Amino acid sequence: MKRLLNTLYVTTDKAYLAKKGETVLVRVEKETKLRVPLTGLDGIVCLGRVGCSTSLMGACAERNIAISFLSDRGRFWARVQGPVSGNVLLRREQYRRADDPERAAEIARAVVAAKVANHRTILLRALRDHPEMSGAEDVQFAAARMGYLLRRLMEALPLAQVRGAEGEAGKLYFGVFDHLIVAQKEEFRFVRRSRRPPLDNMNALLSFLYAILAHDAASALEGVGLDPAVGFLHRDRPGRPGLALDLMEEFRPFLADRVALSLVNRQQVRPGGFRHTESGAVMMDDPTRKAVLAAYQARKQEEVHHPFLDEKIATGLLPHAQAMLLARHLRGDLDGYPPFLWK
Repeated sequence: MKRLLNTLYVTTDKAYLAKKGETVLVRVEKETKLRVPLTGLDGIVCLGRVGCSTSLMGACAERNIAISFLSDRGRFWARVQGPVSGNVLLRREQYRRADDPERAAEIARAVVAAKVANHRTILLRALRDHPEMSGAEDVQFAAARMGYLLRRLMEALPLAQVRGAEGEAGKLYFGVFDHLIVAQKEEFRFVRRSRRPPLDNMNALLSFLYAILAHDAASALEGVGLDPAVGFLHRDRPGRPGLALDLMEEFRPFLADRVALSLVNRQQVRPGGFRHTESGAVMMDDPTRKAVLAAYQARKQEEVHHPFLDEKIATGLLPHAQAMLLARHLRGDLDGYPPFLWK
């Protein structure tokens, strides 16, 4: 199993990354603020106006350390990746499966079933932990309806119906998401999902975490030789990492949503850390982004039991484990793709 390494997140505006020996230097106004050894890094994520030297890019490419550039709101801009590794036959099989609607639907159905099941687990845990929560009946109804959708997804549905089930589950989940917020209700009220741009504090928090999770998913897929751009559930679109979006669907509830809810309900982030721009978009300030990243990194260190592998692994290794299992399925070593189901 791959060893869990660290991701370096750089959030300081106008920071510049350079290489010195076997370390990464983070400089602000020509002053070195941080030194991080290249050994032990598996990725660098630059948020906002952050520069990077070509020598550091080359060193990271040689060591398979991906560098991602995101806006300060977490929107993906670009990614620097070294030469693609892995068996070309694996990618050719990935492309053939993606072009075959029936075979693509099999993998998409497994991914969506895991997403719905993990969303349902979030709702059931909330009911268990907060039995007197407002809207408990609505949450119970959403969880019951998701149970019905899961039974439907056990059938060999065509891709259009798989996407329809995902869409219905998403509406159910986000339709009751506001009830899961039990602290700072007014400041973090959730009405509906808004993406580009996020229009309220909770959406800004979710979008930021989803962007970071997408980076981790893309890195995991590259690590086993798969193409992050060609998915089965998310169809091809220029600039969109379709397979990375497929892979992260299983982890949105477990890794991103739980972190967001914990940060708000435990009041580890405060409404003062969010700023409304003239366009209506909501952005986090630098201290809030750092708090979110620290919580996300801490969650990745926690161990979880993987039901298919039947062993405990660090949560941060889940994308790598699932990418490996998907590659094994595409090679023919596994009859089906076993998604991650959170209990």
